[in-house]
Amino acid sequence: MTKTIAFIPARGGSKSIPGKNIKILCGKPLLYWVASELNRSENIDRIVVATDSDLIKETISGFNFSKLEIYDRDDKNASDTASTESVMLEYIEHVKLCDDNIFMLVQATSPFTRKHHFEEALNVFKDEKVNSLLSCSRLKRFFWDLSGKPINYDYRNRPRRQQFQGQLVENGAFYINTIDNIREHKNRLSGNIAIYEMPEYTALEIDEEEDWIVAEKIMHKYVLYQDKPDKIMLFLTDVDGVLTDAGMYYSEQGDELKKFNTRDGMGIELLRNRGIKTGIITSENTRIVERRAKKLKIDYLVQGAKNNKLEKVRNICEKENIGLDNIAYIGDDINDLELLEKVGLRACPNDAVDVIKGISKIIILDRKGGSGAVREFIDKHILPA
Repeated sequence: MTKTIAFIPARGGSKSIPGKNIKILCGKPLLYWVASELNRSENIDRIVVATDSDLIKETISGFNFSKLEIYDRDDKNASDTASTESVMLEYIEHVKLCDDNIFMLVQATSPFTRKHHFEEALNVFKDEKVNSLLSCSRLKRFFWDLSGKPINYDYRNRPRRQQFQGQLVENGAFYINTIDNIREHKNRLSGNIAIYEMPEYTALEIDEEEDWIVAEKIMHKYVLYQDKPDKIMLFLTDVDGVLTDAGMYYSEQGDELKKFNTRDGMGIELLRNRGIKTGIITSENTRIVERRAKKLKIDYLVQGAKNNKLEKVRNICEKENIGLDNIAYIGDDINDLELLEKVGLRACPNDAVDVIKGISKIIILDRKGGSGAVREFIDKHILPA
């Protein structure tokens, strides 16, 4: 059976942006974005990250993506002068891939590529029965050569942008070929080549510091914004490690104490003023949390939910006549995993456990639990228009 392998080359050495492949972009290591989308796709069988960096290996291991594996690339194919083709061929020969397998070269420096882009391109590759495929963007710009001659338009009849076809340019997002073609031609592309056209904003590849600034703006506008559900109707939060710093404090009399952040409380009030219902769901069962929930005028308080948070929230959904997509939830530990994977908008504090940080599309906040993480989630990701 034909397999589809997504191959991501990720050198440790980057001169223009040190540590580029795992530098944090919008709360996640750069490499996370394409790896996450590939892992979500049923069309991708394996994701291979070829790297020479122990730090990159450690970082991507924390993603906990079921399809992802690490390949230790040879040092000679990780130098500044080594081509991408050299490491592709090294891997293909090392693991003895079958000739009919589909090989997708994916660039971490194009974080705007989504699951549907990969899937649609694979369908084009198979349906049109081409030898290879590359992703492109259309730039509606007027090009000239050094001799002062226009390349793609007549300046005497300058077209309107709406009528101008523009030029297709490689955006570097991905390339598709078969193993036998790569072996024969020693190139990512060969034979009859198809084009998969992506939006104009995907033309940006992150190679310089200036690109990084622009990329974050693009991510917020076209990627993160689109991931936000149409309407959040219920906000839920865990307690320990989210509303608190996860510390367990005791008085001399043995009383258990918890420290809450007043700014988080104001955030919950802001939600209530906007008509969004609120809830606390925790595996603990304490009078402290009950009193805090009462002070914050929380609509739903669920305590003692150790391993059934999702079940408890489904009951709330039935009562409110809403779906899980209408819920925003913030959690920090493994007992939040199941619920976080199902809700429409998910987030975790900066000091959450790694398995939570590895959830697809989760927002890793800048603040730690008990230090305003809930308020950050509300202000930056729920309430903005």
